[in-house]
Amino acid sequence: MADSSHIEQITERVERLLVRYEELSRTNALLAAEVQALSHERDSLKSRLSAARSRVDALLERLPESGHSEAASS
Repeated sequence: MADSSHIEQITERVERLLVRYEELSRTNALLAAEVQALSHERDSLKSRLSAARSRVDALLERLPESGHSEAASS
């Protein structure tokens, strides 16, 4: 009798562990998808920032030298 009770306890524990494992696996998959989405968004924002910097640099290059010096001194 004691052996069957012990086996039932082990069985219940294993079943709880399996349920917990499945929950953690689903959570891990969701987090991995979120990390991938955020990485994609970060890369997109970095690309947009680089393009904006290039445009600002191009505009700065087009400023006349005298106007650029006067703006810096005022």
